[in-house]
Amino acid sequence: MKAMKAILLSIICSSCFFCMAAAQHHQQTYCNPINIDYGYCPIPDFVQWGKHRTTADPVIVRYQNAYYLFSTNQQGYWWSDDLLHWHFISRSFLNDEQKKRTYDDLCAPAVWIMGDTMLVFGSTYTNDFPIWMSTDPLHNRWQKAVDSFRIGGWDPDFFLDDDGRLYMYNGSSNAYPIYGVEINRHSLGPETARKELLLLQPWRYGWQRFGEYNDNIFLDPFIEGAWMTKHNGKYYLQFAAPGTEFSGYADGVAVGNSPLGPFQFQSDPLSYKPGGFVRGAGHGSTFQDADANWWHVSTIRISVKNNFERRIGIWPAGFDADEVMYCNTAFGDYPHYLPGTAKAGQFTGWMLLNYAKPVQVSSTDGSHSANFAVDEDIRTYWSAASGNAGEWIISDLGSISTVRAVQINYADQDASFMGKQQGIYHQYQLYDSKDGVHWHLLIDKSKNQTDVPHDYVELDTPVEARYIRMVNIHMPTGKFALSGLRVFGNGHGTKPDSVQQFVVLRTEKDKRSAWIRWNPVNNAYAYQIYYGTDPHKLYNCIMVYADNQYFFEGMDREKTYYFTIEALNENGVSTRKSILEVP
Repeated sequence: MKAMKAILLSIICSSCFFCMAAAQHHQQTYCNPINIDYGYCPIPDFVQWGKHRTTADPVIVRYQNAYYLFSTNQQGYWWSDDLLHWHFISRSFLNDEQKKRTYDDLCAPAVWIMGDTMLVFGSTYTNDFPIWMSTDPLHNRWQKAVDSFRIGGWDPDFFLDDDGRLYMYNGSSNAYPIYGVEINRHSLGPETARKELLLLQPWRYGWQRFGEYNDNIFLDPFIEGAWMTKHNGKYYLQFAAPGTEFSGYADGVAVGNSPLGPFQFQSDPLSYKPGGFVRGAGHGSTFQDADANWWHVSTIRISVKNNFERRIGIWPAGFDADEVMYCNTAFGDYPHYLPGTAKAGQFTGWMLLNYAKPVQVSSTDGSHSANFAVDEDIRTYWSAASGNAGEWIISDLGSISTVRAVQINYADQDASFMGKQQGIYHQYQLYDSKDGVHWHLLIDKSKNQTDVPHDYVELDTPVEARYIRMVNIHMPTGKFALSGLRVFGNGHGTKPDSVQQFVVLRTEKDKRSAWIRWNPVNNAYAYQIYYGTDPHKLYNCIMVYADNQYFFEGMDREKTYYFTIEALNENGVSTRKSILEVP
């Protein structure tokens, strides 16, 4: 092992020109979770199981040709011109007295555009939080629109209608509904009393039930995270349920003909991702890019070191010809095309090349074994015994494949930071090899000065390789640890066979639930189950790794459902099974 380490550390790049070009080219793709400098431990009392990064409840708005991202308790916000490269702007929205009373600096913030002005308001139950406004957020120039928004509101959202009338939606509770109220756009005070708009109906809609698999029968689900979108004269009130700790955390949507309802639930979640490397797609917002394409940004759960350990993901969204609002999370943690490209929002077709494949490492810390770096679960991770330069990991793809992109997901093992950190950075090098003996420098981040906890690099020129090796140079804190070293591209073999004997067992006893089974496909590593209440609108997707069954608890008990399934491997995707009707 020492000899191998010495050889690996002595390799000199034989293709420096290529490495420089790869670092400088303009990426056309992205991969969730988004790669921003997430803050550490914003809730001081919640670090008993380890210090960790987290944020949630994202809002993205487009303003003056840039995208602005606000999320929970980050002591600032980000801007981007492409939804890939995000630049942090440090800013506290609390005064000194408020800082003594709360750590919630813009928890679940509301952000909206009114005329030429951006406005921001954070969650509060008190009556002394201001609404902030800016016509130059890029240069961090803010002032108070009102000193105190006296009616307050937790998980607020402000919506400016086409007729100039302003509304606020808020609520976060497993007992009380989402509320709505009209706001005077000049005084920013209430025009009406709050109106009850939405209360969950878990007795009908299975996905609204509490629990990791919507199977917790003794706790009531939470409704929270309101967001309003108007499209073709209809009002789409989005909300999160059933709880941020769960894989099934999702945003639902209810549709009405006026901003204060009444609203009718769409049967299935809007943004839903219960399987795969990252799970959960709740409490978010919907926005349009410069080309008027729709996107939805929402919260990804980790919930290992704390229930509120979370990340952010961005998914393509839209409205169909029947005015049904949808969000596409299929392959939602694989590379997709960015806005501004001809295929914006589409899956690239680049498959995961190293799922559950052999791994070699320089060292291991305790039970955080090497295979956790390639098990497609962001909640588990490999950790080296130290954070020192020279710690390494090698991933064997099993055969020579075309490598097109790599995503490096760092984990928090023995991190020491609290709160938002600036000026920290990761440094590493990636090498590729066809034989595990002769190595070439693929990606050189040895001079990187930015914080990249979920670094995603699309190669300018694909390479043919069987092995990918990552060498640590610098960690900002803690040990060198990875929850996912994910290699994307295409294998040179055959696509998987189509799935046979696909069965969905649904009974009259509880039509919210079903037992889904199928024959395993020998040359597949995962499956995707698509479903919906219309055979032409199978908008939701469940990814299942290394199993041939799934217990599904998420249906509308009053609707007929339709299902299909496809198999995945390194070489592509199988033909989908014929659509199955399930009364």
